[in-house]
Parts: sequence; C-alpha cells; structure tokens
Amino acid sequence: MTGLTAELVVDGRVPRTPALAPNGRLLCYVLSPTSQTGDHLDTSLRLADIGGDGVWRRATTDTATESRPRWSADSRTLYFLSDRAERGTAQVHRLALTDDLVIALTDWRAGIIDHLPLADPDLVALLAEDEPTEEDARRARDRDDAVVVGEREPRARLRLLDLRTGQVTTPDVLDGRHVVELRQRPDGGPLALLTRAGADKDYGPRTGRLHLFDPATGTAEDLGPVEADAHSLAWWPGEDGWHLGCIALTPPVLQAGTAVFDLALGSRARRNRTAGLPMCPTELHQTDAAPLVVFADGLNTTLARLDPDGPAALSRHPGRLDALTTTPAGTVIAALTGARYQPTNVHAGPPTGPLRKITDIRPELDGIAFGSQRPLAYRAADGLDLDGLLVLPVGKSASDGPFPLVTIVHGGPYDRYADRLQLFWFPSAQWLATAGYAVFLPNPRGGQGHGHEFAAGVAGRVGREEWTDILTGIDLLVAEGIADPDRLGIAGGSHGGFMAAWAIGQTERFRAALVSAGVTDWGMLAATGENGQFEAALGGSTGWDGIGPHPHDAVSPISFAGRVRTPVLILHGAQDTNVPLGQAVYFHRALRHFGAEHEFVIYPREGHSIRERHHQLDVLRRTRAWFDRRLRP
Repeated sequence: MTGLTAELVVDGRVPRTPALAPNGRLLCYVLSPTSQTGDHLDTSLRLADIGGDGVWRRATTDTATESRPRWSADSRTLYFLSDRAERGTAQVHRLALTDDLVIALTDWRAGIIDHLPLADPDLVALLAEDEPTEEDARRARDRDDAVVVGEREPRARLRLLDLRTGQVTTPDVLDGRHVVELRQRPDGGPLALLTRAGADKDYGPRTGRLHLFDPATGTAEDLGPVEADAHSLAWWPGEDGWHLGCIALTPPVLQAGTAVFDLALGSRARRNRTAGLPMCPTELHQTDAAPLVVFADGLNTTLARLDPDGPAALSRHPGRLDALTTTPAGTVIAALTGARYQPTNVHAGPPTGPLRKITDIRPELDGIAFGSQRPLAYRAADGLDLDGLLVLPVGKSASDGPFPLVTIVHGGPYDRYADRLQLFWFPSAQWLATAGYAVFLPNPRGGQGHGHEFAAGVAGRVGREEWTDILTGIDLLVAEGIADPDRLGIAGGSHGGFMAAWAIGQTERFRAALVSAGVTDWGMLAATGENGQFEAALGGSTGWDGIGPHPHDAVSPISFAGRVRTPVLILHGAQDTNVPLGQAVYFHRALRHFGAEHEFVIYPREGHSIRERHHQLDVLRRTRAWFDRRLRP
C-alpha cells in the first residue's frame, strides 16, 4: 500500500456526461481533469463499442473544452460541443464514425450553449445567445458600455441548424424568453421547451413556463407556468395521450424538496407524482415508454420506472448514481457510480441491474490505503431518523479510539453524503483519514434523500434543528469512544461553511474550524448572492422586510462573532457569485475586531469552487496543517 498525496488527489481525472447510442452498443463520455492548469479546462471524448470489444479510444484530443456528446438517431454520428477553433466559444461539431472525421458545423459568434439532434436527420436544435451586432461593436469601440439592468440581457434562444445548408435560423417564437432546456417527443413530434423570463438566477427559476414547438411549421404553443427551478424534461405516452414531466421544487418551499410533476397534455391536468415518498428525485429520463427516475434514497440511490400508479423500483445502487443515459427502449442504461473505496466510473447494464464497470479512470488509486468507512444511523433529539457516514483513520478500527474527530458538513443544504468514496480536492474524509483523523459526515435535516418534509424542515430555521442533529451525532461518537471530546474540529464549504461558522458561535467545544465559501450573513446574501430568493427562504427574511432586527439576524453567524473562541481558517474565492467574497470579509473584520484567532485566505480568479491546480493543492495542505496544529497529540 502507498500513501495518499495532495498531488495524487488533484491530478486525477473524472468521467462526465456519458452518452449511450440508440443501438445500445456505442458509448461516449467526457474525460475531464480534476484541476485546471491553464486558462481553460482541456477535456476529451472517449468512445467504445461496449457491446463488442469494449476498448476505449480517444475520439478527440485534450486541446479544447469538449462537452455534451449527443448521438444521431441511427447511432452513426456523434455531435458535441468544442471550443477548439476559439477558446471559450463552443461550437457544434460532428464526428462521423465511418471515417473518424471531425467537422465544425457552426460558427455562431456568441457560441453554442446546448444542442439536440432531431428526428429529422437534417436538423439540429440549438440554444444560443444572439450574435453581437454592429451596434454592439460600436459601443465596445467607444466604451459606451453602461449596463442598464433589464435591457439587452443575454438570453439563450431556440435556433435550428439545417445540416444540408449549414444555415442557422431563429424561429420568431417565445417572445424572447430565455430557453433552458428542450426535449423532442419520442415519436419525432414537437419539441418541449422549458423557458424562464430571463437568465438571472435569482428571479429566473420562479418564472418557468412550458412550451411546445413544431419544427415543421415553426409554430409554438404556451402550456403555462411550471414550479420553481424546473428541469429534467421528459415525454411519455399514456392511455389518455401524451404526458410531459419535469423535476421541480415542491411548492410552497422555494429552497428544497424536489418532486416529479406530470402534465397530461390532453386534459392539461398537472399533478405531483412523487408526493409523500421518503426519497427525492434527482433525474428524470425519457424512453419510448414509461420514463426512468433516479432517486436519492438515504445514503444510496434507487432507480425506478414511473408507472401510471407511481414509481416502481427497478434497482438499488450503493452511493450515488449520476448522469444516467438510456437507449430509447430503456433496456440498457449507463451512468456514473462508484463504491466506498473505488472512485466514480462509467457503469452499464440493464435498469434492473447489476451494472458492469466499463471504465477504469483512476488505476493509480488501486494501491492506496483508505480509512474504513461505515454508515451511521441515529435519532435526532426530537426523534427524527438521521443518517451519515463515519470514516476512521487509515489502518485503525473503532477499538483503537478515541481519535481526533473532524465533522465535515455538506453544502446545499439540499445535498447529501452518499456511501461512496469520500476523496475530493477539498478537505474530504479520506484526505483527513490518511493523516490520522476520524471524520464524521452527517446528513442533518434540510438535505436530500429523505423526502420533501425532511428537506423543508430548515426553511427559515437554518442553524436550529440541523445544528442539534449534527451535535447529537458528535455526542454519539464521543459516547462510543470513537471521538476524543478534547480534540474536535468542524469544517464545511458553502452551506457547510455556514454551519461551521454557526457552530463556533454557539459552543467552545471545537478546537479548530474551517469555513470555506461560507455564509455568515443571510440578509446580505439574499441581497447580493446570485440565488437571492433561495437564500431568503433559508434565512427567513430579507433586509427590506422593515426595520430590524430581522429573523435572519438570529440565524446569521455574524451576529455571534463576539462569542467565537475557536481558531478558524476562512477560505474564499475572489470571484464567487454564489456566496460573494463579502461574506468572508464581513466575518474576518468581525473576528479581527474581537481579537479572535483566525486566518483569512482569498483565492484570485476562483468562484464558488476552487479550480486551479495550485489553489487546490494549497487548500488540501493548508487545511490539514490547520487541524494538525490544533488537534494532533
């Protein structure tokens, strides 16, 4: 067995967006590096005949950002996006399997956002913003670039590419709405379009509407509004005609709790098809018959078929199952999944399972010793059933405790820990386990995998019950002799960063803390973050709700900065628009004011996630050193 290094973590590669050809034999996926070393992320497409020799070959080079592979109906042609001609501007390309020749099909100056080959072999539907005009060029030349909010905002519009002529046309439909997703009916009929009033992430998700577009006549029909944050469109036939479904947030809660919504086009009746289930739909996939639904199910994943009477489970998979792709008949699927001690790979097989691993992306991890990982099940103080994961130090068992314990809280909060390999570029369980730490990964209420009510339980109450959920788990590990009560640390990113900042304002039990891209003031986040209304639903109010104090003040870590006695490491990306840098600056200034021990690190050019290789290495090394100085014997 060999040791785990920071370089080994960040220099890995990950598979993304597998695409199964309609014939069920050919499969393509995107291979992407974990970290970025230049100005752009260089990816490539890998292709194999999984029904034949199964040998993977590089279909494109690693000199461009290539993404979104899509197959033609006859499985002979692969379409994809690439910025090989102009970095940062993606165009549609075609790979013909007969001669392996790659040809650029578009030269749209604004770039292509998404594409969908249609049943008509001569048409490809595109999503793209408007090309710059001569007036735009003049304004840029003259620096006449004042931004009037609400005017000239970039929006993705539906375009049609005619493969016979190479011409791109823009149907005059949808009144300029921003198109976010499209799906053609399985029989080659109309396109379903999901649109929003604009691309703004704060306002847009609440303004969704469904439309039908007939590419033969160029006409569109408005089907009405959809629930907030709708995505994952799918068609299916029923006894009463065609149905159109999507996944969206369950009303009235804006921040969590997804459901599958079903619109019967004949009657226009709309209903929630997953109400009351103790799991959460994450993906909806179209077939020629009943669609397939991926459910986050506790620490694992369930794949189901959406029958007329409700979801019928087909198979259960350990950990996560993501990026599902299926043949039109739905008899063969492929997806990304892994195991406790195996990284994510592409797997394929029947939807009833088992799935066969058909890639080996990271053979360099085969000789690495990982810490023992096991699921935890316990009850909250109010009796609610909870789960999580415990990872022990490498080579140790529970009887060797107590150990220094770091609790890492997940983001979202509408996310979850699944029973998979916990090894990532940020301070993850296996990265700390190799240094001698036990790591607790809790799934408190507010997260995904236990149904709508569980997820909605933190609306307006962040830091309340979800904090006691976490604390109960820590107390359990202390009582079992696994965690040393005098060597406790807490960490998290995004909402997990909020929980870490909240924790050290509520208790002095922790000897070290890490707040990465964390929320410290909910009112300021609702005002400046890109998902403002989502954050307002979590915090419980906004700053314009009248004269304070406001409900969000009572659940904001900044309000308790004067109580902080735990040394805290603050990490933040300079260009973060999800949780803007001002959140970290505010916390830093408050801690400095009160003389609290802390270190504040800003990563230039980085957003909500850290992408550059040297920055990822710094995160791993700096955070482990931070805990080592305070929690190691």
